[in-house]
Amino acid sequence: MLNFEFYSPTRLVFGRGTADQIGEHIAPLAKKVLVHYGSDRVLKTGLLKRVTDSLTASGVSFVTLGGVIPNPDVELVREGIALARHENVELVLCVGGGSVIDSGKGIALGLENPGLDIWDVYEKQLETTGAFPVACLLTFPAAGSEASNSTVLSNYKTQKKCGYNREWCRPVLSVIDPTLFETIPKFQIAAGVADMMSHIFERYFSNTEHTEVSDALSEATLRTLLTFGEKVVRDPADYDSWCQVALCGTIAHNNMLGVGREHDWACHKLSYQPTVRFGVTHGAGLAVLTPAWMRHVWRVNPGRFYDFAVRIMGREDQPEAVAATIESGISALETFFSRLGLPSRLAKLGVDPAQIADMARVTTHTADGSERPVGGLKKIYEADAKAIYERAI
Repeated sequence: MLNFEFYSPTRLVFGRGTADQIGEHIAPLAKKVLVHYGSDRVLKTGLLKRVTDSLTASGVSFVTLGGVIPNPDVELVREGIALARHENVELVLCVGGGSVIDSGKGIALGLENPGLDIWDVYEKQLETTGAFPVACLLTFPAAGSEASNSTVLSNYKTQKKCGYNREWCRPVLSVIDPTLFETIPKFQIAAGVADMMSHIFERYFSNTEHTEVSDALSEATLRTLLTFGEKVVRDPADYDSWCQVALCGTIAHNNMLGVGREHDWACHKLSYQPTVRFGVTHGAGLAVLTPAWMRHVWRVNPGRFYDFAVRIMGREDQPEAVAATIESGISALETFFSRLGLPSRLAKLGVDPAQIADMARVTTHTADGSERPVGGLKKIYEADAKAIYERAI
């Protein structure tokens, strides 16, 4: 196990009816907030009005900014920074899922670091000195942004998608009311489950030894998602199953499962280009790319992938047939994603095979053209990325 420091300042308020308590939780934190949201679902269900009514009842003033799209655009973040600065807000309140929260984190970083261009912060990994406080009312559990230190933005002008990780990006408060998840479309639920699982895989598939505690926690969380993820896709009104899935989503990405070990993140980096070029839903792309990546890299650490197959996917323990067991585990994962209703090939998600070579180049190089392989378990260079995309197409 590696040395580590774990920091998790996010206060979680979880359960039925907690959405209507948002005002009383925000009041001790700020007198004026930017309410940031995205989809029409927040308006059509009346949730935005419930939030603003709760804020008003608690003496918190607010301005609003909607329009966040999946894989949030840096241009709206720029707009939010200007609005929040002009209105002298003290906190960014995100009402939404991962895209809204990531966009809100971008606004919070921009407010605290006025001398830096916000896209340069993400693309060039500039050092920042902190961020304005962020709070969340989660409407879609998937990305885990409600308790993570990460934020990801897209620049559609340059077809780039970049993440930024700093401890001050963790929200100070996240309210998780599973009753809000009942109206999520089934495809989005399925993609969200795949994203949660990927957050754990990116930590679980590691060459670091002597990580038995986090291994066991990761395996249990993944098995829980295999059981209850399918249930919420089948019945989005299943509150008790949503409780399991939502808590898994938070645990999957607050880094409790990643302490003391090297991480990978190759699949996430590989997923960025299909998203910005073709609008591929993040989790759906991961559901296709993850098995392709597994088949490309498992020989680097067959013991880890054997554990995945047996402990997580429930394959028979056959130490005399390691390769066959691993392949059976990967196939079982593909079958699970298929049962959720997710496509199995990138082409079915609209990815053009003619762009694979350029996608591989961009994924594995910096903006100035320098080589930058991705991944931890196995370094993924341009040729590797091309091979994985070709497996997945």
